[in-house]
Amino acid sequence: MDLDGKAAIMTGAARGIGAAIATALQADGARVMIIDVLDRDGAALAEQLGEHAAYVHADVTDPAHWHAAVSETERLFGPVAVLVNNAGIVEFGPIAEQPASSFRRVIEINLFGAWLGMRTTLPSLRRAGGGCIVNISSTAGLMGYAGLGAYTASKWALRGLTKTAALELAADRIRVCSVHPGPIHTPMTAGMDDAVTAAQPIPRFGEPDEVARMVHFIITGATYSTGSEFLVDGGAVTGITPQVTPH
Repeated sequence: MDLDGKAAIMTGAARGIGAAIATALQADGARVMIIDVLDRDGAALAEQLGEHAAYVHADVTDPAHWHAAVSETERLFGPVAVLVNNAGIVEFGPIAEQPASSFRRVIEINLFGAWLGMRTTLPSLRRAGGGCIVNISSTAGLMGYAGLGAYTASKWALRGLTKTAALELAADRIRVCSVHPGPIHTPMTAGMDDAVTAAQPIPRFGEPDEVARMVHFIITGATYSTGSEFLVDGGAVTGITPQVTPH
């Protein structure tokens, strides 16, 4: 897929992984629409990227916001060829203690928001003649994490939704894949220390641009992949590296 002149929508793109993806796609010629609720950061990124980028304030759980964002993207850049569902939040709490409102909020943003984005953007993707959807899941979509019930549930569900979408949209020449980052240096992980990654085969945090390069590859190079899962996790889900004590 040649990105030159193609319209791409990215959610949660004002900073972190989303901003890195927007920057990578715009550098390859895409026209990028940055969607977020962080107006200052989103507008600043759009200004930094120049005339082939724009920012729209949108809550991904609001259908009216989605319709407005897609319409504005088409007005500025043409039909949507790429959708990256990156918006997400994390809220901690064991099952026995997490408030129902907290659980629902995570599901609403991480899962319903992505579903709504695919549903709303689909007519535009069809007008473009096909394209690619990338859903940013997590290693929490591949394994369990104690104290992260809502987040883990949302990311497993997004992984499953990706596969269903891949089956349903293949006839429209739309590929749908999921990306599963491990610990990445973002505002969301700002309070975590190096102990989180110490037992991984690659014992460090990843960087947002490493996820962005994977997303770019899926869109432009992985043309025989759909419904597929791509890991950017330092080997975290492979297993734990044992600490060997010398004799």
